[in-house]
Amino acid sequence: MKIFYKLVQKVCIALVAFVSLYRSCAFKFEKGKRSNVVLVVFDDLRPTLGRFGDRLAFTPNLDAFISRSNYFTRAYSQQALCAPSRNSFLTSRRPDTLHLYDFYSYWRTFVGNFTTLPQYFKEHGYHTYAIGKVFHPGVSSNYNDDYPHSWSASPYHPSTEIYMNTAVCPDAYGVLKNNLLCPVHLRTQPFQTLPDIQSTAEAIRFLKSYRNSTANPFFLALGFHKPHINFRFPIHYMKRFPLENFYNYTPDTFRPNEMPKVAWNPYSDIRSRDDFCNLNISFPYGPIPALLRAQIRQAYYASVSYVDNLFGKFIKHVDSENTIIVVTSDHGWSLGEHAEWAKYSNFEVAVRVPLIVQSPEFHAPYHVGKSIKDIIELVDLFPSLVDLAHLPRVPKCIRNVPMFKQLLCTEGKSFYKLLQGNDTKKHYIALSQYPRPGVLPTKHPNSDKPKLRNIKIMGYSLRTNYYRYTIWVRFHPNNFSRDWSTVYGEEMYSHRHDVGEEINLVNLPQFNKVRGRLKSKLIAAFTK
Repeated sequence: MKIFYKLVQKVCIALVAFVSLYRSCAFKFEKGKRSNVVLVVFDDLRPTLGRFGDRLAFTPNLDAFISRSNYFTRAYSQQALCAPSRNSFLTSRRPDTLHLYDFYSYWRTFVGNFTTLPQYFKEHGYHTYAIGKVFHPGVSSNYNDDYPHSWSASPYHPSTEIYMNTAVCPDAYGVLKNNLLCPVHLRTQPFQTLPDIQSTAEAIRFLKSYRNSTANPFFLALGFHKPHINFRFPIHYMKRFPLENFYNYTPDTFRPNEMPKVAWNPYSDIRSRDDFCNLNISFPYGPIPALLRAQIRQAYYASVSYVDNLFGKFIKHVDSENTIIVVTSDHGWSLGEHAEWAKYSNFEVAVRVPLIVQSPEFHAPYHVGKSIKDIIELVDLFPSLVDLAHLPRVPKCIRNVPMFKQLLCTEGKSFYKLLQGNDTKKHYIALSQYPRPGVLPTKHPNSDKPKLRNIKIMGYSLRTNYYRYTIWVRFHPNNFSRDWSTVYGEEMYSHRHDVGEEINLVNLPQFNKVRGRLKSKLIAAFTK
């Protein structure tokens, strides 16, 4: 009998231990499921960060954050333009699915009432809040940043946003101009502050208000406006960037001979600025004088350093023990590569972005400061954040089923397994695209930012581990179809030996087999 009681006692102890362990594991899983989420989106930020290998950058706060995180060194935007890119990654659908290549349509009424990334978290019990530029403002987000669909509370916009493209840059005589280069003393600015400074203060206020809250977890999206032009930032950030460091940044002064003219962007938004207009630079190929080239680069780096400082002030208030943090950009920006400026292209510098992920789930030494070289896309962000938060997985969009019948789905993939260190043997690709109204650069219609009705050509680009292949083909805006047989330009660059994408290999016969294989792969990928 004693033996029986001892056996029962052991079983009870084991059962209690098992239940305790189960509860402990369940708590950890539940905690993982209910982590807060912070998404930080910079505007026009290419990987000009110290930890990404840029020796001219001064980004101590982002570099320190990267050292505690995982970061993807080959992440790509789907279109190098603000509204289409943001629409794409916030719905996890490609521009050709959304049919949104410009600023002038709202996806819910134009193509389908698709669920967005913040909306999905809101529907699963999160309090969602947007600060600054997350969705692109205006008609492309229904003039209300997709509120109330995506957000639990009305999004915050700084009071100084209305001055971003107005004459607030004092020249040497104190006359206010709408300049490209605009380092300022804060006391001379409206309300004596700047939009990103206000957004940072609001983000910190929000975090403090949630610090001791027992309410639902939050999804906070913070959108910085910089380094988007104009380059308006506190003037003292210029001191860290001597002008002489930026003269020999790239050897490109003129458009490369083998670059198709349809691939060229004439940087029309830069040309519209007062200080640029005064130089009377020829359209469309320039060139820009050496001094101005150096000044633009200097101002870009100073703008990045400015928002790096604001990011540092913000991130100190985030509880990293219970928060998933993702930092990225909507697309890149050219700084004279191919003698081009701004974005508006399919080149690596225009579509490659930094993407940094920190999660309470990955605190082991193996996961700290780890660079991941696998190719990912911004359309992957939605399903990946969902997996990181351990919410129900987002289904893949089904081929041949009309999109308006698939209100929740992803055209991307989750990079959750890559964060775990798995899935690394797969060879992923990235797809990007850019529209043009014609073969030659034009002012009217604007070949950098054509409206849908004016799009006659679409440039489709495929990035593999070793190549970028781009083809410019006939596009029909009335039914969103393309004609792969009508080709206006073709490009192929080898990233084994030509990371700057300077040498177009298309016309070299020894690359015909590779070119044919890449072309077939691109067409298959874009016609799924």
